[in-house]
Amino acid sequence: MSVNVNRSVSDQFYRYKMPRLIAKVEGKGNGIKTVVVNMVDVAKALNRPPTYPTKFFGCELGAQTQLDAKNERYIVNGAHDASRLQDMLDGFIRKFVLCPECDNPETDLHVNPKKQTIGNSCKACGYQGMLDTRHKLCTFILKNPPESTESVCAKKEKERKNRKKDKENASAGGDTPLGNHTHPPDTADGEEEDGDWAEETTEEAQRRRMEEISEHAQNLTRSEHTHKSLEERVNIFYNYVKQKQASGVLDSCDKELLKEAERLDVRAMGPLILSELLLDSNIRQQIHTYKRHFLRFCHNDKRAQRYLLGGVECVVKLHQAQLLPRVAVILKDLYDNDLLDEDVILAWAQKVSKKYVSKELAKEIHAKAAPFITWLQNAEEESEEEEEEEEEENVEVVYSSSVRELREEKMPVKEKEDEDIDIDAI
Repeated sequence: MSVNVNRSVSDQFYRYKMPRLIAKVEGKGNGIKTVVVNMVDVAKALNRPPTYPTKFFGCELGAQTQLDAKNERYIVNGAHDASRLQDMLDGFIRKFVLCPECDNPETDLHVNPKKQTIGNSCKACGYQGMLDTRHKLCTFILKNPPESTESVCAKKEKERKNRKKDKENASAGGDTPLGNHTHPPDTADGEEEDGDWAEETTEEAQRRRMEEISEHAQNLTRSEHTHKSLEERVNIFYNYVKQKQASGVLDSCDKELLKEAERLDVRAMGPLILSELLLDSNIRQQIHTYKRHFLRFCHNDKRAQRYLLGGVECVVKLHQAQLLPRVAVILKDLYDNDLLDEDVILAWAQKVSKKYVSKELAKEIHAKAAPFITWLQNAEEESEEEEEEEEEENVEVVYSSSVRELREEKMPVKEKEDEDIDIDAI
């Protein structure tokens, strides 16, 4: 059974889960001990070495710990109840896992044994800061940095030595992967090659190179997330929107939200995430307030509109008492604000789906939406009839005295002007 990483969050749709801690008491008398059976899995969910929470338990309980990484056995001396250890784990998570800015568990520790500091950075909101090292566990962390920190340092050191070795070989005229052409013909031995940087120094050349660097940096930023799963990218966008909301700048950053969603390649799913964060029981007012934000994603994008309908279903589920009877007017608000196209709504109405809510609730939502769907279908039929009548009215009967016959001439019909919405003009 899994629980929320941050157990103070009661939302059942909270994205960050971990296994519930399992403890097993072994031995008798002075040899009694508690084995945390699934400590490896719990620690993996927290992105921390399993030795850290185990040692944290020992510090809090004043008990000795046994850390057997090879056999994956993590033990705290004494008999301890699993629920008590779970409560203690919450304390570890608050101190050493959650970001102090956004309460997100997507953090990394950066240990500097020489300076005796432990840094903390959040991949979700970009926070960077230092941990308070007064807790006893910090002494253990400083002596046992996370494996990732050590591997990165070792990799950098290896790369530095390789670069130094290549330079020495080049200076001595030794064999290199590029043979004798390590330096360009006009470069003296022993000097570092500057490449194109030394060729042109005009302002235009410098501007061009800066543009190339900027474009390269953007490509690197995009490629940074190409290896991530869809769920991870959605989580990143979710936290990005949440950060903007917490900092009070959400109202004016609709363009930035779209740009970030496109960068993460989750544009179509944007309305689903916005619905979760921006809409509640006051959905009708919020549709008007955040119209620009939703239009950025939904305008001329039927897939995004389908995700918006899914988001609305989720909001209705969370506030059934207030919103279920008002489904019809909510849909009409979305339609009147150009967030949903007619054909998307009618297609949605034809099939009850359990993708976002239970089948039973989905049926209730469709039943409550029926009056609006009927109105929309009738409006469509009336519109077609009016168009036919307009075509008939635009036929003028003309009497020609020369041929003494009636002939019909169609009056020129003014073409309908383009109705594309200018989002920035709203």
